[in-house]
Amino acid sequence: MKPVVVVYCEGNDSKFAVFAKENGQIRLLRAISVDVFRPNKPMENLDRLAVLDSSSELSIDAIDNTAMPSSGEAPSIIESIVSNEFRGIKLHKSLFIPVLTEPSIFYSTKNKKTLDSHGVTSEIVADTETPKSKKKSGNAEANRTEMADGGSIYSYLSADVPCFKMINSIARFNDKKFYKIESVKSAEISLAYYVAKKKKFFPDDYSLVVYIGKEYSKLIFLHGRKLKHIGSTLDVGTSNLHTYDVYFSKILLEMENGGIPNLDNVVVCGEDDSENLILSFYGTFPEANVSRLEFDGIDFTGVPEDTRVKISSYSVTIAAVHEYFEELSKEHIGINLLPKYIIEEQKIFQFAWHGYLMIPLLFFAAIYITLQILQYNSEISTLNQDIAMQSNLKQQNLALLSQIEGLDKKVNTFDQTQTILDSVTVGTEVWSNFLERVSDFCSKNRSLWARNIIIESSGEIVLEGHALNKFILTDFATHMGNATLRKITYDPISTEDAYSFIIGLKTKGIIRTAKK
Repeated sequence: MKPVVVVYCEGNDSKFAVFAKENGQIRLLRAISVDVFRPNKPMENLDRLAVLDSSSELSIDAIDNTAMPSSGEAPSIIESIVSNEFRGIKLHKSLFIPVLTEPSIFYSTKNKKTLDSHGVTSEIVADTETPKSKKKSGNAEANRTEMADGGSIYSYLSADVPCFKMINSIARFNDKKFYKIESVKSAEISLAYYVAKKKKFFPDDYSLVVYIGKEYSKLIFLHGRKLKHIGSTLDVGTSNLHTYDVYFSKILLEMENGGIPNLDNVVVCGEDDSENLILSFYGTFPEANVSRLEFDGIDFTGVPEDTRVKISSYSVTIAAVHEYFEELSKEHIGINLLPKYIIEEQKIFQFAWHGYLMIPLLFFAAIYITLQILQYNSEISTLNQDIAMQSNLKQQNLALLSQIEGLDKKVNTFDQTQTILDSVTVGTEVWSNFLERVSDFCSKNRSLWARNIIIESSGEIVLEGHALNKFILTDFATHMGNATLRKITYDPISTEDAYSFIIGLKTKGIIRTAKK
C-alpha cells in the first residue's frame, strides 16, 4: 500500500506525518512539526524564523543564512525541511491527506426539527453556502456528519486554503507538478470520531475532548459516542498560555451554548497533556473522569524516542489517518472535503464530461482516417504504376520521334535535290530547244552559220555568226522568236559576199516556247 502523508495545518503550525498500513496495523514512519512565522513582507533577518521538529530537533538558527533565498520567504524553508526530513520516502508515489480547521473550514449546524422540513433545510443550506464554497465543496450530503441530537453538521471549505498551496509548493520544489491529494479531513470531526472509537463512552455520558495546540486550542463535546457540539477555536495555546483558568471559563461558556448539563469525561491531547493540566481539570470538574488520549494499535517503533514522548501533539494526524483506513475497509463512512477543482487538476487527462464523450469519437475518427490513408495509399501505388508505364511509353515515343526526325531530314534533302534537278532540267530544255531551232533553220538555209554564243549577265543569249544573204537574217530572227537583230556588217569572205551579224535572244521567250 502507498504511504499516506497527513498534513495538519493550524495557523503557523504545520505537522507532517507519514503512515503506512502493514499486516493490518497502522505504522508511523516519519513525523515532523514545522512552526514558521510568516510575515506579510520579506524578512530581512532569518533569526525571526523558528522551526521545531519533534523527530530531528531542527532549528532555523542552525541553518546557514547564506543557503536561504535572498527574499527570506518562509514557504521555501518549509519545502526544504520537509524534503530533507522525508528523504527516502517517495512523496510522488504517496497519498496526501490535508487535515483542516478554522479558518480554512467552517461548519453549519442543522437541528432535527429543521431537517424534518426538507424545503426549509434546502433554503438554509443554500443561504449558508457561498458561491465559492459551493464550487469547492461539492455535494453537501458528502460533507454531512450526524450529531447526537439527531441533527447534522455540514462542513464547508473556505475560498482560500493555504494548506493546498503548501503541498503544491513542496511538489514544485521537488520538480513535480502536484502530489496526489486523496482526501481532505476536518480536524475536529476526525478527532471526535477517534476519541469516541477508542474510549467507548456510555450512551448517556457527556464528554469533552480538549486539544491544545501551539497557538490555538479546540473544544469538542460528545454525547455518548456521537458529536454533540464543536466549540469555537480558542486563541490560546502552549506558546501564549499563562493560566489554565482561560480554558475553564471558555469550557463553561461552550457548555451553555451547546446545551451540555455536565461533564462525565474529559480527554486531553495535543501539545500539552501534562499532569498539571490533568490535575487542574480534576479540580474544576471533580466528578469527571480526566484522562489522556492513548494511541493503542499504532506502531511507533519506526520513529525516535523524542517523537514518541510527544506523540500526543500528532493526535489530529493519527485520528485522520485512522478514519481514512477505516473508510478503505468499509468500517466507517466519513466526510471528504476534497474540492472538485483539485480532482480535475490531478487527472492525467483533464477533460470535462463532454471531453470523455469525445474519446470514442476520436477513436472512430482515427480508424476512419487510417482506412482512408490505406485506401489512398493503394490508389497512389496504382497511379505510380501508371506513371511508370506512361514514362516508359514516353521514352519509346521519344525514340520514334528521333527516328522520324532523321527521316524528315532525308525527305527535306530529297526535296532540295528534286528542286535542283528540276531547275537543271528546265535549263537543259532551254538550251536543247535553242540549239534545235538554230540547227533546224541552218539545215534549211545553208547560207548562215553561227560562230559564237555568249550569255550576258542579264540572262540574254547573244548569237554571233555570218550569212551570205542579209535578207536571211530577218527570217532567222523571226524564226527564233523574241530575237533582236542588233548589228549587220558587210564582211566578205574570200571572193564571196558575206555579212557578219549579232542577234540577241531573250531566254524567257525561249523557255516559254520550250514549255509549249
